[in-house]
Amino acid sequence: MGILQFDKLPFNTLVGADWNTFKAVTGGREIDKEFRKKFILSKIICRLLSSLNPIEEKRYRKLLADKTVEMDPVFILGHWRSGTTFVHNVFSCDKHFGYNTTYQTVFPHLMLWGQGFFKKNMTFLMPDKRPTDNMELKVDLPQEEEFALANMMPCTYYNFWFLPKYTMEYCDKYLLFDTISEEERTIFKETFLKLIKISLYNTHGQQFLSKNPPHTGRVKTLLEMFPNAKFIYLKRNPYTVFESSRSFFTNTIQSLRLQNITDQQIEENIVAVYRKLFYKFEEEKHLIPAENLIEIKFEDFESNAFDLTQQIYRQLALPGFEESRTDIENYLAKKKGYKKNQYKYDERTIKIVEENWDFALEQWGYSL
Repeated sequence: MGILQFDKLPFNTLVGADWNTFKAVTGGREIDKEFRKKFILSKIICRLLSSLNPIEEKRYRKLLADKTVEMDPVFILGHWRSGTTFVHNVFSCDKHFGYNTTYQTVFPHLMLWGQGFFKKNMTFLMPDKRPTDNMELKVDLPQEEEFALANMMPCTYYNFWFLPKYTMEYCDKYLLFDTISEEERTIFKETFLKLIKISLYNTHGQQFLSKNPPHTGRVKTLLEMFPNAKFIYLKRNPYTVFESSRSFFTNTIQSLRLQNITDQQIEENIVAVYRKLFYKFEEEKHLIPAENLIEIKFEDFESNAFDLTQQIYRQLALPGFEESRTDIENYLAKKKGYKKNQYKYDERTIKIVEENWDFALEQWGYSL
């Protein structure tokens, strides 16, 4: 158990950003009075750690800059709280996959040297469970790469964690890429490719395994980068997703934000972003070759994870299942006693979902 609690962090994850990203994200933005100390401490730590970046960049140029990504990635998509973490953990049992780690999300610029020292300190400080759902949290476990990207460039949706007053602006610009400039989209492509190379090197993988809900709104751009990429799209009961998302975003943002936002505003953002992300994927999924996309309900995967994993491997023509069969079975056996959060849908939740997300209920066939 780490000594720090998420809701009482004296700094936020921008400590691991490079100095230019920190300035670009926070520059010209209002920092509310009660978060000034957190902002200043995060700024000081970031400035100090950024002085080490030239060493990292030199090693990257020497080891990885000229390397090519031999295999197109596998992308696990779906709205937050749709079961993407569980699916990611199952597939990461396959050692041919490489992935972004929890440590890497905070310190993406300290991956090619000094990792041992900083990883030990991070292990000592961080909790061993995610605060919202009791999922295991360790420095080397797979993690979604948007947190790492948020420390590598300003063009990411996860700026909203720090500056929640601009959530919908970041949604349209950096989640859906609707208002992003071509210059920013180029920065995204170059930075993401760099992250993939470092992730594969760090985890000794041959094929990048991505679990990143924001990528659900970027299918067109991802295909421009990787035309033969494979996609696993998860659907989940919208009533559950709403309850779980409200809990997740409300709790997680407390340790990261530099601005005030009310619970009501968080809820309104969840409702709006879900709608936008749903329709963006529906608009762009036809670009994916049929043999490279599988859509599944998380409830089906959860109840029969091994068979559905095998089916996904077969349908997407992924290598490595037989070699990973035992590791996958062992992982799933360990998870049999895992206690999930239980959600009870009150009348207000039912009303919000049915009035705002009826399209998902109808298209996916969910009901109470």
